Amino acid sequence: MKNMQVFSGLALAASLAIPAMGHAATRPAMVGGIVMGQAADGQLQTDVQKKLGNGKFKNVTVAVQNGQVTLTGTVELYQAKMDADNKAHHVKGVKGVDNEIQVEGKDVPDAQLQQSLGKKLAYDRIGWPDNAFNNITLSVSNGVATLGGNTAVPWAKESALSVAQNTPGVKDVIDEITVDPTAPMDDQTRMATYRAVYGQPALNKYAIDPVKPIRITVINGNVTLNGVVDSQMDKDIAGIQANKVPGVFKVTNNLIVANQANEKR
Repeated sequence: MKNMQVFSGLALAASLAIPAMGHAATRPAMVGGIVMGQAADGQLQTDVQKKLGNGKFKNVTVAVQNGQVTLTGTVELYQAKMDADNKAHHVKGVKGVDNEIQVEGKDVPDAQLQQSLGKKLAYDRIGWPDNAFNNITLSVSNGVATLGGNTAVPWAKESALSVAQNTPGVKDVIDEITVDPTAPMDDQTRMATYRAVYGQPALNKYAIDPVKPIRITVINGNVTLNGVVDSQMDKDIAGIQANKVPGVFKVTNNLIVANQANEKR
């Protein structure tokens, strides 16, 4: 009987201990009175702020919750907003970044921004062999620059985006640029078309001024000509020259005649 009482007492003690153990397991770990999750977020916040020690991020605020970083505040250039995002993503332990930074540099009228940014893009990559094969388009609305068109190589696209992101007055950049597919045959056709067009004496002048070259795009043997020429004759000659290139399936001549209205008078 005495043994039965001892056994019952042990069983009762065990049954009372089980809920207590369960409650302890659900409590958040504490170190020095600080919840461990909060401590980790605090350390992440410190690490991200340290990464953003550069002066261009002086007005950026960092908040962290459960490993998710939220960036707020203002910067002068859109590129600085992108840089802050990139730096935060590369901090060990960061699970994600919510970039709410506002670009509050000087306000530039859309027409003025379109003109200045368009000029920068026209002169971008001057002297590089891919220059005549990149056809970047631009539109600006409420400070938002949308870049479209195509490039022959990926780094030409990256360069164009960098130009826009570092231009004062640009509040946001929308990337709609496509990179032409890589194909050895198209590379050969591209160069042959370049020689045929720019090698024509009447069209040599377009190689002198980099702001208005004849842009040549080749995809699967299909050639597209973009840009601005001085006369209808120049446009026609460029189309004829492109059609003469062996391996060209089709030529789409989108060249714009700058003074076409004057010619009709």
